[in-house]
Amino acid sequence: MHDPLAEDGDSQTKIVVHRYPDRVLLQPTTTCSMYCRHCTRKRKVGDKDCMPSKSELLEGIDYIKNTPAIRDVLISGGDPLMLSDKYLDWLLNELSQIPHVEVIRIGSRMPVVLPSRITDRLISVFKKYKNLWFNTHFNHPRELTESSRKSLAKLVEAGIPVGNQSVLLAGVNDCPRIMKKLVQKLVQNRIRPYYLYQCDLSKGLTHFRTPVGKGIEIMENLIGHTSGFAVPTYVIDAPGGGGKIPVIPNYLISWSTNKVILRNYEGVISTYKEPDSYQTTFCDRNCEKCNLQLNLEGAQEVQAEGISKLLSDSDNAISLVPTTNKRLKRRNKKKHSDK
Repeated sequence: MHDPLAEDGDSQTKIVVHRYPDRVLLQPTTTCSMYCRHCTRKRKVGDKDCMPSKSELLEGIDYIKNTPAIRDVLISGGDPLMLSDKYLDWLLNELSQIPHVEVIRIGSRMPVVLPSRITDRLISVFKKYKNLWFNTHFNHPRELTESSRKSLAKLVEAGIPVGNQSVLLAGVNDCPRIMKKLVQKLVQNRIRPYYLYQCDLSKGLTHFRTPVGKGIEIMENLIGHTSGFAVPTYVIDAPGGGGKIPVIPNYLISWSTNKVILRNYEGVISTYKEPDSYQTTFCDRNCEKCNLQLNLEGAQEVQAEGISKLLSDSDNAISLVPTTNKRLKRRNKKKHSDK
């Protein structure tokens, strides 16, 4: 696909993708120091015609300023570390001045492909911003070279939380032993494995794609077989803009009113007894009048959406129906004809 994740459809400005309720993707650049064959945005990276202007960047920042629901901004691209230290400092400062932005994240592959970009001067810029997180992209343990490890050490020793996102690639890392070694080397260097992505349906990637079953096999060889914080979340970024969907082996075997039947990584089957009496707190989404003792400071009323809407006590919705549903179209057509 040209745009497998339908990011263009969720773009509120040329460089802001707003897909999830409380977070956005900000793309201040479309250039990289290295162009990955498996890139999901190959339709625009490296294309000078897609490079955003300063006015387009300001338009994106204004959108974030004017959308109070946004609490998390991911700066990606391209690779934002292709920008100068001065430009990055200005951008981070602009975002940090927005009261409702609680978290700023940078996604960069520089520690992998150009570790020398992580300079002391860049670190001094990052240290100014106490809500800054950093995600990088190692796919294979051999990529953790000495210079890469030194660049990662600079980040973590500056107090910046660092995570890693890997892509499952056929003939590269589609092996339980390789992936286990990768996540273990990451945590050895104080990097938290964050996501393991199923390869997207972008053009030119067919030879890199694995069956989803291969990802499940890898997860079976990680969960219970290494430290829990070394296990990434295996996700499929759903084609058409569905977002990241976690995919894991099935550990819940069965359940009844009183018991849940589980299995562990060894195949041991256990029974977990449900509580004899559980009285839930009715939630009307009026957080200010909540009778729970641990009231959230500054909590605001929120409207449930998606699956959480079906689970909500405060909403009468009983189903989610796609707008393209033929039965729904027939029903609406009949309503109009009756009138």
